[in-house]
Amino acid sequence: MFRPTLISVFLLIGGAFTGSASVVYAQQASASSGSDAVSEGHSVTIDGIAARIEDDIITESEVNELGSFQQLVDRHSKSRDEIIRELADQWIVRQEATAVTYKEPSAEDVDRAYQELVKQFPSEKEFHQRCAALGLSEAAIRRLLAQQLYLSRFLDRRFRPAAQVTSAQVEAYYNDEFAPQLKARNEAVPPLDDVEDTIREVLIQRAINELAEKWLDETRERLKIDIVQPGTAP
Repeated sequence: MFRPTLISVFLLIGGAFTGSASVVYAQQASASSGSDAVSEGHSVTIDGIAARIEDDIITESEVNELGSFQQLVDRHSKSRDEIIRELADQWIVRQEATAVTYKEPSAEDVDRAYQELVKQFPSEKEFHQRCAALGLSEAAIRRLLAQQLYLSRFLDRRFRPAAQVTSAQVEAYYNDEFAPQLKARNEAVPPLDDVEDTIREVLIQRAINELAEKWLDETRERLKIDIVQPGTAP
């Protein structure tokens, strides 16, 4: 999968940004309404701004949700800046995928990914307890998994044609990495012919990751991305 990190729908507010790194909106009473009037300019905080990327924003709730998801999947989360960078990378990927109307994963695919995640825990009960402790609902997890599938599959489609792997590379991986790892665990080493296709796919995925990272690095340099530190003015 494309990292355990995902892009959420960005909260776009039509008004101006005011307050301390917060998205706000003005509550204004309609002249024809019978409700109590609210003074013009009164603001209610909806969410904090973690970063701005081009004309969009990354919210604090997105950062917190992704951090919680990382703790669920990897048992630890990355730093705030690292999470913001991953959200920015996912924003880049989604912009590209949306431009070519790349298809969203099916409900069946998402359900399969969800069940596979549950199986990583000793029991379904423990999984749900962990989710509750992290403040993650089943709906949120399914949404995050759907985003992950969407982004990782798009990157695979975009870069697989360029991820060429030679027979010499497969043999080198077998001799230098695959076989030594099995021997270190005192496991039998199968013949190269039996695992050639598996090794080739591993190397293709490695090449896809490298190509994607290079593309993201180059794209990121052309974008305006500003991280808003907590407690600072927007």
